[in-house]
Amino acid sequence: MCDNYINLEMNNIAEKHLCCAISDKKHQIGVDVKRSWLAERISEGHVFRKLDAKGKVFIEYAPLETAWVPVNGENYIYIYCFWVSGSFKSKGHGKKLLEYCIEDAKRHKKSGICVISSKKKTPFLTDKKYMQNYGFEVVDAIGDYELLALSFDDAKPIFTDNARKQAIDDKDLTIYYSKQCPYIPNCIEQVELFCQDNNIPLNLIEVDNLEKAKSVPGVFNNYAVFYKGKFKTIHLLNEGYLKKKILM
Repeated sequence: MCDNYINLEMNNIAEKHLCCAISDKKHQIGVDVKRSWLAERISEGHVFRKLDAKGKVFIEYAPLETAWVPVNGENYIYIYCFWVSGSFKSKGHGKKLLEYCIEDAKRHKKSGICVISSKKKTPFLTDKKYMQNYGFEVVDAIGDYELLALSFDDAKPIFTDNARKQAIDDKDLTIYYSKQCPYIPNCIEQVELFCQDNNIPLNLIEVDNLEKAKSVPGVFNNYAVFYKGKFKTIHLLNEGYLKKKILM
């Protein structure tokens, strides 16, 4: 079993497999976009640690102060994504990756680590029960979405006031998105085509800087969907999910 882990750095990011994206050609544009986005974040202390193999085995995190999420807190680490899938499951990779993150936070004298999760297991979010095994606790919540934290000194992060709004004035289908996830460009393309074919008004808002990310009027990890003025989901949309879950 491969047990070598690496961090993506400026000297290797161009050639290393970006393992959160599958090999499907429809996502290759997203891989390039993500790679460019990540390269700009590395100097901010952003960490992408992965198994040195072609598989979805990685953890991605950053200082909360520079993390593109509507969460505030001092001296925290924020986990964007933590993923072990397929044949790599149940081999201790998750444990090693998360323990690396915890030790890294302690080494940099951070107050703790936080991550957005949910009351029930939800696609595209870190599993709550798994994190609780390592001492993470719910420190804030908006509806079914929860902010989990592992505090080293009793300090706790919170969702921003804007995130609690969960509503916008625009009644059209509205999507806030960043380039943090390589799956997003294809999802946006699918939604655009579907809306064009069905004469559905669509408002796409690219979250392209830290200030915008901290100000999103709803829960946001890299994607947030609003319809008829109300927050709906952070689930990445494709045509099927859009028709069944949002427009129904």
